[in-house]
Amino acid sequence: MRLICAAVSLLLLAGCSSYRSDSGQVTQVPADRLLAFQDPVDGGGRIVVNRDMGGLGSGCYIAVHVDRQLAARIGIGEEASFQVPSGDRIIGIGIDETDDTLCSKGRLRREKAAHVEAGQSEHFRIVSDNREGFAILADSPDAQ
Repeated sequence: MRLICAAVSLLLLAGCSSYRSDSGQVTQVPADRLLAFQDPVDGGGRIVVNRDMGGLGSGCYIAVHVDRQLAARIGIGEEASFQVPSGDRIIGIGIDETDDTLCSKGRLRREKAAHVEAGQSEHFRIVSDNREGFAILADSPDAQ
């Protein structure tokens, strides 16, 4: 009986960790949740953010910030693309403060520096696990 309880507990904890979506499962963030950086920028590049699948926070959107400006509200298995000027950018995630449920009551702020070249794309991935919470990591477009 103890073995079964321990195994079930481990399975439940492991279920909170996120996993990369298959490329066929990834959907684009709907236009009503893309809030900034959607217009092409002359000499600019692109930042692409993909949120993993997983149980932790799956009922909540995560706020994506570009240069500390709210750019999108992203759900699990979704991808958002942002048109940005070339140069050094800050990509971050935080709680969705526009939500009026418990999802907006937590504390979350993670940021990464990105250098965007003209005509190039920088990719990031939002991951979660039961020990560390949410994180944003640099990613490769062909890491699928």
